[in-house]
Amino acid sequence: MGIRPRLAVELRPEGIVAARAENAAAVITEIAASPLDHTALAVGLRPGNLLDRNQVVTALREALDAVGGRSGDRGRPVTLVVPDATVRVLLLDFDALPAKPVEALAVIRFRLKKLLPFDSEHAALSYQVMATEKNLVRVLAVAMPREILEEYEEAVTAAGYRAGAVLPSTLATLAGVEQQVTPVLVVNAGRGGITTAIVHGGGLLLHRFLELADELPASFEAASASTLSLLSAGDDQIATESAIEAHVLASAESAMAAREVAQAVSVAVAYYEDTLASAPEIILSAGTIKADTLRTILEENGFEGAEVREVSRPEILAAGAATSHVSLSWLAGVRGALKS
Repeated sequence: MGIRPRLAVELRPEGIVAARAENAAAVITEIAASPLDHTALAVGLRPGNLLDRNQVVTALREALDAVGGRSGDRGRPVTLVVPDATVRVLLLDFDALPAKPVEALAVIRFRLKKLLPFDSEHAALSYQVMATEKNLVRVLAVAMPREILEEYEEAVTAAGYRAGAVLPSTLATLAGVEQQVTPVLVVNAGRGGITTAIVHGGGLLLHRFLELADELPASFEAASASTLSLLSAGDDQIATESAIEAHVLASAESAMAAREVAQAVSVAVAYYEDTLASAPEIILSAGTIKADTLRTILEENGFEGAEVREVSRPEILAAGAATSHVSLSWLAGVRGALKS
């Protein structure tokens, strides 16, 4: 695996978070976040994700300049973390796979023709061999409509940087999960979607994305208006924290969204039990719904038994890299993207 850029930025409907690390250990030295209005980014598999392109580009520039503002950083490559809703991640089994990547990609692309809700022939596609046994090759394939990939990459370019690598949010997060003796269930949740993944010994057993009902409470717009007032007042840290919390709580406090989150986790737990013949001991939380919030949602919907904690631990932060404006959960994607 090549060395990815030491700047990473993640785009989510709630906003943008950027981080810098100096080496492959991915200890984060600088963090910045820029909130987005709830109408700025509509993630999905159809072109036109950036409803307010100017706002997204401005937010990207502000966040990346804050962590990459050193002389000469403008124009440098960054690792771009895109929403899970913009890609499809599949685990595929083959009897055999050509050794040459070009030939293997052609075989995988052909298999995906009937599995993707978009044109596989023109999609951006990458793959990784997860396991090889006699008469079995297990492949992790990631496909993204090329028009959508270009939309996100062009926004980064317009912000003054280059997309040197692109990763979907949960796969980026998994790159930062520390090796566990037992398998772990990772939950990456936020406004509009939830991804559940199971990893064991560095291998991916499950990756499942579910779009959540996007019915925000009426109080959400009022919270956003308050955030904009704070921004105009110049208190960026408080404003950013308020914006993030407004988005997260508006979604998490919706009874419908909470039930869907709990149901998605329950399905993943059932898969875990069927596949591994045991119940998960740990649920790792990523995304803009914090571990405490996820724990509350699960408990209120009757789920108990597993410890719920953040994917990211305080140890990922260098001294002085404050996180009062960005939760550890939300740092999971950029932190994993910085590891290589």
